[in-house]
Amino acid sequence: MSLDVDVPEPPELETKDPNEYEDAEVVGTSDYKRDEIQQFLQEGAWEEAFTEWAATTALSESDFEIITDLNMIQQFDFFWDSFAERVGYHAPGIPEDWKEREYHPELQSWGSVSGINAALTELGQVVCDVLKDEYIDWESEYEAPDDLPDFE
Repeated sequence: MSLDVDVPEPPELETKDPNEYEDAEVVGTSDYKRDEIQQFLQEGAWEEAFTEWAATTALSESDFEIITDLNMIQQFDFFWDSFAERVGYHAPGIPEDWKEREYHPELQSWGSVSGINAALTELGQVVCDVLKDEYIDWESEYEAPDDLPDFE
């Protein structure tokens, strides 16, 4: 399947510590290089990743409208994890109590909620992959200690 929608504007990245998210853990420095990542997103990484994701996602246009209505794209956060030498991310999601909270009038089933949450996670990973593979060439700031034993 594919999703035939216009590419939304890239998210404005957060300034908070990624360790505050339940779905992220970053070890090491606090230089998350968000300004550089934001620039890459604006220079084409976001459009490239979104287009790649939209070509293969099983998300329906009506579910994407829910994402748009809830401004979920703008809730993404991307950051550099220098210890793991990767781009980390936080994907937004619809909470488990969506029904009780009347989160959105068009949400009718757990299937839609699950599909939206999974699709947003997939989009986040595609964005990270595009950034790492095609835009980022940073060297690791982590240096292994000199006294590591040789295991030969």
